Amino acid sequence: MLVLASCGAQTEPGHYVLRYASPYTPGHPLSRADQTWMRWIERASGGRIEVRPSWAGGLISSEHNMVELRHGVADVATITPIYAKGGTHAIRGQAGFYGGERSIDQQVAVYRCLAAEFPVLNQEVAGLHVLAVQGGNVLGIVTRGRPVRRLEDLRGMRLRAPGELVPLLRELGADPLDMPMSDVYPAMAKGVIDGVVAPADTLKSLHFGEVARYFNQVRIARGGYPARAIGFVALRRLPPDLQAIVRRSQTVWEAAIARELGAAETSGAAYGRSEGMQFVPFDPASQARFDRLYNAQAARAAQHLRAFGIDGGPIFGRAQAVLAAINAGRPPDCAVATSK
Repeated sequence: MLVLASCGAQTEPGHYVLRYASPYTPGHPLSRADQTWMRWIERASGGRIEVRPSWAGGLISSEHNMVELRHGVADVATITPIYAKGGTHAIRGQAGFYGGERSIDQQVAVYRCLAAEFPVLNQEVAGLHVLAVQGGNVLGIVTRGRPVRRLEDLRGMRLRAPGELVPLLRELGADPLDMPMSDVYPAMAKGVIDGVVAPADTLKSLHFGEVARYFNQVRIARGGYPARAIGFVALRRLPPDLQAIVRRSQTVWEAAIARELGAAETSGAAYGRSEGMQFVPFDPASQARFDRLYNAQAARAAQHLRAFGIDGGPIFGRAQAVLAAINAGRPPDCAVATSK
């Protein structure tokens, strides 16, 4: 397998093949962004680089993709360090430090600044060159039976939530639990859970609009993380001019991902409304309190990184400082995308 998938198998002089691996199907929004990148690479290289995709987990796994990429199972791949079992504690932790973010572009910009300042983030993706940082659509709360207009409405609600939100939701009186997203639809349909913390795109992509009545517009922050990469070995097999093109493609890929995620959010919201869902505004005072509690929880989580030899406090502080500067209209130089 390693021989078959090794990079840049040069089928003819000056022609290089990069094998790309993704866990998603070709029609998934993120796969459409990947295809935009592939077309750009092939065009920018004058046809000297050919990208051959393998979709739906056919070549690389969801759990061990970083290890597999380092070992040459593919040349370029979707990576998920925030879901890795170990070795990416800083990347996983910092994803919860973005309280106050307002867009996917801000999430990507903050991660760019953090990676420039804290070597541990790059050490956790050693052996890989990051080709795209990915953010996510804002999270809300999708509920089946009753709306959430203020924090008090969360009391007693059984909600599927990401692990990093469990302590905060528990503090607010909810009954959060973790389960695979694939199990949420039947669990909501049967009344096993009251709802799920999820973005609006899931109303269509996971069909939550069929079993839920409310999309509650609590704004729950998300963070950026490295999501596409090429192995160092694969990159170095390319001649210098093609290496430069691959490196320069990062801004193209990041923009395509943000664009597709935005379109998916719009489509999901439209689908939810067509199914009769109500989009419930959240009380501003409750949102402000939620944001304070979110950041307090993030600060505690930053301290817990010490157990892994990581000083998380400065990372959290820098993330918040960059966000404050961006929101004040004074983005630091590190937050500005450049072609490398």
